[in-house]
Amino acid sequence: MGDKFLQLSEFNLEGNFLGFMGNKPKKIKYLSLAIPSGDVLIKLPKKLRSCLSSSLHIGERINIYGVGKLHRYKGTIKLKAYEVTKISDESVSHSHADLPTQPSAKIMVCQKAGCIKRGGQGLLSQLEQTLCDRGLLDKVTIEHTSCQKRCSSAPNCILMLGKKKYKKNCPQAIASLLESYLTTRE
Repeated sequence: MGDKFLQLSEFNLEGNFLGFMGNKPKKIKYLSLAIPSGDVLIKLPKKLRSCLSSSLHIGERINIYGVGKLHRYKGTIKLKAYEVTKISDESVSHSHADLPTQPSAKIMVCQKAGCIKRGGQGLLSQLEQTLCDRGLLDKVTIEHTSCQKRCSSAPNCILMLGKKKYKKNCPQAIASLLESYLTTRE
């Protein structure tokens, strides 16, 4: 998957919104933020792009929560947002815009040929069905990945709950772990 990036830490930046940027015209990919030490570009996940494009105005004070990652070889830092909050002018309190937050639970299912041949597609559909039956499908992100470098134990699936990883679990065990994780967080 992504061995070239190392996760540094979460960040919380406050500053003035300068605008959106992208590789192509009218394609939002980054948010530009003015902070005391200079201007920074923060990558926006697809979920946030559409709702932010209509709700933010240039010059508005915002808070951005996200994750910083270090490129191993280049030494550059990449910032990715998972929550953007408007700061109200009249008080210190923060007014949360109705923005989706990043689920803290993620399931990564390998979709390369070796895992597909050994039942990866069936594992994925069983997993989605089990999560749907228990009402958990909207509380988790399912990511289709390339090779996870564990071909001998194919089909491969990793459940990430916060910073913990669970490997080689059946769909029912994944759903149970997810349920217990979500009940302890609420």
